[in-house]
Amino acid sequence: MSLDSNPSYAAPEDWRAYSGVLSRRVFAFIVDYLFIGLLWIPAAVVVFFLGILTLGLGWLLYPILFFVVAGLYFGMSLAGPSQATPGMRMMGIAMVRLDGRKLDFITAIAHLALFWILNSVLTPLVLLAGLFIERSRLVHDLLVGTATVRTY
Repeated sequence: MSLDSNPSYAAPEDWRAYSGVLSRRVFAFIVDYLFIGLLWIPAAVVVFFLGILTLGLGWLLYPILFFVVAGLYFGMSLAGPSQATPGMRMMGIAMVRLDGRKLDFITAIAHLALFWILNSVLTPLVLLAGLFIERSRLVHDLLVGTATVRTY
């Protein structure tokens, strides 16, 4: 079960494709947010100089800068050919749509936004749903129509 050069984007039926996915997702989350934190630093420097050039207006981007960096990071990487963020690739998992189509940028952003909203409203305990839902899917996976599968 590996992603080849011509991947099939459909969710597999084999139960082994979903074995151990939840723990891998947790570690991928940690790695990805470390990367986002590192990417936020040069973005903050760019916004600083943008603020100087715009006589302070650019500094209004600081409150949303983390969300912009994270959105671009997840949107571009999940919509890429591997259908996974760098943290997900390190952990050997990828995201697929249940309808078999390739994950696009808008779906990736919607998945991220639902993750943030559900975790802030329902607390991170909502992640326990993955223990009881088929294919170890989380609530935001159900709402967007995605699943996370192992790649090795």
